[in-house]
Amino acid sequence: MLFAATFLCVTFVGIIWVGHSATAESYWQMWPQGALFAALLLAFLATHEFGHYFAAVYHNVKVTLPYFIPIPVGIGTLGAVIKIEERIRKTRQLFDVGISGPIAGFVVSLIILLYGFATLPGPEFIENFAGHEEVISHIQETGTFPEEPPETSPEGATILLGNTLLYSFLASFFDNVPPMYEMYHYPFLFAGWLGLFFTALNLTPIGQLDGGHILYSLLGYEKHKKVARIGFGGITALAGIEAIPFLYLNINEWMPGYGYVSILLWGLLLLFFFNKAFYREMNWVAPLWTLSLGISVIYLVISSGFTQAGSLIWVFWSFFLVYFVKIEHPPVMFEEQMSPGRRKLGWISMAVFVLCISPTPIYFAG
Repeated sequence: MLFAATFLCVTFVGIIWVGHSATAESYWQMWPQGALFAALLLAFLATHEFGHYFAAVYHNVKVTLPYFIPIPVGIGTLGAVIKIEERIRKTRQLFDVGISGPIAGFVVSLIILLYGFATLPGPEFIENFAGHEEVISHIQETGTFPEEPPETSPEGATILLGNTLLYSFLASFFDNVPPMYEMYHYPFLFAGWLGLFFTALNLTPIGQLDGGHILYSLLGYEKHKKVARIGFGGITALAGIEAIPFLYLNINEWMPGYGYVSILLWGLLLLFFFNKAFYREMNWVAPLWTLSLGISVIYLVISSGFTQAGSLIWVFWSFFLVYFVKIEHPPVMFEEQMSPGRRKLGWISMAVFVLCISPTPIYFAG
């Protein structure tokens, strides 16, 4: 039932993202495009979760089938989860269960993305979508997409998806690749990009995320604890780059001239996050708080980014890590040395994290 509800939700919002709105007379005529997007995205999610499931079954760990989470906004889902119904006692079990999902999902996302690149239509494809008059006019004149997004859009702001090292590398081999402000109209590209980005999120080497399981298995409790805390500091720096402009714009709208109070407000919230995450250990809280806030402010000053709104994804992710995932990984009962093959695969997965993560996943121009 949850899967069916999720498929319907992703199809519904998929119509908004990839539906050919310029040629359709109703939403019903766009459902095939929405259903295609739903099938691609849920293929990634299902493969990821069943990767975990079959690894757990292989190690005789009690586990549930995947639970899909529908939500009728955004991309139609908050993902899927399985429930491990007993404590994982050995490091090798932890490693295998943790890495199987991201590797399986990564392969499917890569296939979807490569197929999308290999079958790209010409730039005139964008004529299927309403509200792109400036872009269409430029394409008709030059045969190519404009390098920059249009200054105006029907929604008042243009959505841009963040590029990643892997996406940019793959795109360089193909013609007619749409810019990131139009990419989400292409179901294979959008679903593939989402799959790779969600894989990277899961590979974040913190707490009981998949990446936390993997890095804990490679490094052990104490070393992982240090890496996870530093990694959380980096994530909060990205969150500050999103949160400070968001607060700045809203404060300036209510109280013109007081926008820079946003730095103080974010600093207070950041202090709350670090105190909660590091159990008020000031030898960790003080330096990472200073470094995280400093990186965010310096980046925004250099880039003049105080007026460019972000999506607050990293703010939500910071909250999720602190309250649900936790920063440190609980120790397993039996520590085991990883085989050379597992160690290589583990470090490859950390490379995938770097290649697929985007510092600015979704932001807005205009």
